[in-house]
Amino acid sequence: MKKTALITGGSRGIGAATARLLASRGYDICISYRQRQRTAETLLGELRAFSVEAIAVQADISVESDIEQLFAQADEKLGHLSALVNNAGMLLPQTRAENMTAERINRILQTNVTGTLLCCREAIRRMSTKHGGSGGTIVNVSSGAARTGSPNEYIDYAASKGAVDSMTVGLAKELASEGIRVNGVRPGPIHTDMHADGGEPDRIERVKANIPLGRGGRPEEIANAIAWLLGDEASYVTGSFIDVTGGS
Repeated sequence: MKKTALITGGSRGIGAATARLLASRGYDICISYRQRQRTAETLLGELRAFSVEAIAVQADISVESDIEQLFAQADEKLGHLSALVNNAGMLLPQTRAENMTAERINRILQTNVTGTLLCCREAIRRMSTKHGGSGGTIVNVSSGAARTGSPNEYIDYAASKGAVDSMTVGLAKELASEGIRVNGVRPGPIHTDMHADGGEPDRIERVKANIPLGRGGRPEEIANAIAWLLGDEASYVTGSFIDVTGGS
């Protein structure tokens, strides 16, 4: 059976790199995007060059109805879902905890935690042998910040990724007997546009001296870890994490 992967936040950065790699390995691809329609459509052209089916669906994963629509579109246009990559996430400009508002914290949690878990819910309903599915794999993109806490910058973001780690472990245990493996990848500082969202586009230049490998990572390096966890080579791996952090 041909494999199909749904990648949230798939129009840029780690999501786009993962889509390219999986398409090169024969997966049909559904990517979601929140705002960057033109970028997503350009990526579709690249994916289809691998002779696979590829679609892009506008969806804000902080909105439950958008998530339901995303998975319904994947069902209709691609059919059987075999892999979910929960890559969509957000952070807000750097600040210390005493400056954070409930609105800011809840906005991050709504996307990074609630949205991620709801995407898992929709995948489970399709993949679980308990629900008549044939199994599948889920990879949650967490962050090295879940371990460091990201003081003075993104404690709220770090906390949300800590929650992603907890749900990954819980889901792995809950779903192991239903044919679904669930794992996580924790990227370190990666060369993506996300640093601009945090107000410091060149953040990696500031922090790289503290990274044992002395550099930031590339999106393709994260994609490789995700693809391994999705593949048969990782058939005995669930509830585990790969830290792709340059040693930090």
